[in-house]
Amino acid sequence: MNALRRTLTAAGAVALLGLAAAPGAGAAGQSHRPVCPGPANRGAALCHAHVVTDAHGTPSVTPAPSGYGPAQFRTAYGLPSGAPSAQTIAIVDAYDSGTVASDLAAYSTAYGLPQCPTSNGCFKKVNQNGVAGSYPSKNAGWALEIALDVEIAHAICPNCKLLLVEASSNSLANLAAAVNTAAGLGATEISNSYGGSEYSGESTVTAYDHPGIAITASSGDSGYGSSFPAAAPTVVAVGGTTLTLGTANAWAGETVWSGAGSGCSAYLSAQPWQTSLTSWSLTGCGTQRGIADVAADADPATGAAVYDTTRYQGRSGWFKVGGTSLSAPLIAGVYALAGNAATAAYPASLAYANASALHDVTSGSNGSCSGATICAAAAGYDGPTGLGTPNGVGGF
Repeated sequence: MNALRRTLTAAGAVALLGLAAAPGAGAAGQSHRPVCPGPANRGAALCHAHVVTDAHGTPSVTPAPSGYGPAQFRTAYGLPSGAPSAQTIAIVDAYDSGTVASDLAAYSTAYGLPQCPTSNGCFKKVNQNGVAGSYPSKNAGWALEIALDVEIAHAICPNCKLLLVEASSNSLANLAAAVNTAAGLGATEISNSYGGSEYSGESTVTAYDHPGIAITASSGDSGYGSSFPAAAPTVVAVGGTTLTLGTANAWAGETVWSGAGSGCSAYLSAQPWQTSLTSWSLTGCGTQRGIADVAADADPATGAAVYDTTRYQGRSGWFKVGGTSLSAPLIAGVYALAGNAATAAYPASLAYANASALHDVTSGSNGSCSGATICAAAAGYDGPTGLGTPNGVGGF
């Protein structure tokens, strides 16, 4: 308890001074490792978080935040302080974190955010059937993923309610059931920071088709190549960037994060808002769904500070975490701040109608491909970053 108090005191002091996760915290070249190493079994998903490691490959833990925090993300992306109307961001992950509520409280204290406790209904945790108090088995990797997702959603939209739905396992079937539960419990946004290999039966999956709800899905962390559920044409597929900050946390530029997933779906068709783009032919996707739609920071070197006391690789405390697991809840939070998801059958279409309101990312790549813009940044649409990253909420 004393150690925790010292950690929070140090972190809180840094936050109050406005120096938490200063721009230099995102130094290039930091080593990292996948939080949920693969490969995934057939029909299963991996979480898309990457944790920064030390010289020995061990996850780095610091006594105070060492990654970007709420002020960095909200200032860089020009975001308002809260949502204009009641919003509930659902986080869907596998397995259980027994410390998520207390970790969220500690994160909020460190950054001076409003508390979001279970006692007043701000934060709620249920299993994939919607039942509170009967949770899946614990898993240290997914617990770190859960901490990232919940804390980033709260960092971006401090006045949003948070609903964590824990799937019984990382099977795509259980995760899909959890998404349906989130929709049924009234979520206005649903964040999914996981993915698995595409498969022929994905066209029959209806869990990611909930009109009027912004369902975000991370594009993956292995570079060029498609994955599911990001390939679903009914979701907002979220790619990843390296975010550079300038003076006073101002946006100073973004490039493609080399690990960000992108590609043309092997089984699912593109929506008309994609195929009608004047530059669509440059992707090489033809009539197939293109990944991604939009993007946000995902590079672990410019990653987020995450507080997690479920021991991961023998360590707990402040981690620095990236991957498209970071960008998916971040974008879900931006949709909540905009408050417009219910105005469109499929909220992904909003970005295509308002692309000029986004930061257009025009440099970097995530691999080699036959359709140059599906794996390399370009003016307008490209695979790794979609139409771009938030510049206020006008694109959402």
